[in-house]
Amino acid sequence: MAPEKLPYYIVCRPYWRCYYANTDAIIYVVDSADRDRIGICRDELVSMLEEDELRNSVLLVFANKQDIEGAMTAAEISTSLGLTRLKNRQWAIYRTSATKGEGLHDGLDW
Repeated sequence: MAPEKLPYYIVCRPYWRCYYANTDAIIYVVDSADRDRIGICRDELVSMLEEDELRNSVLLVFANKQDIEGAMTAAEISTSLGLTRLKNRQWAIYRTSATKGEGLHDGLDW
């Protein structure tokens, strides 16, 4: 597939590493309405958390699009991402709706 036809998130992934140095916190946004890609989200998160430069970073997960009917709950996302299995890392998950501005301040205040 030609690079210009690839989804934006795939094209940008290799550049994430450019921002790892001196990172104190990771904010990871999950589309709660997209059950089909939660496995991809988990794999990407696990890959990031294995990076040596991020070993001391706290993790904030925004379970976004909570305003959409049928969206996964924060508990479902937590389980799907394997957050409860994280050892030696402080983490939190917050239900959010970016379009309504709900939950964002709670997470950032954490």
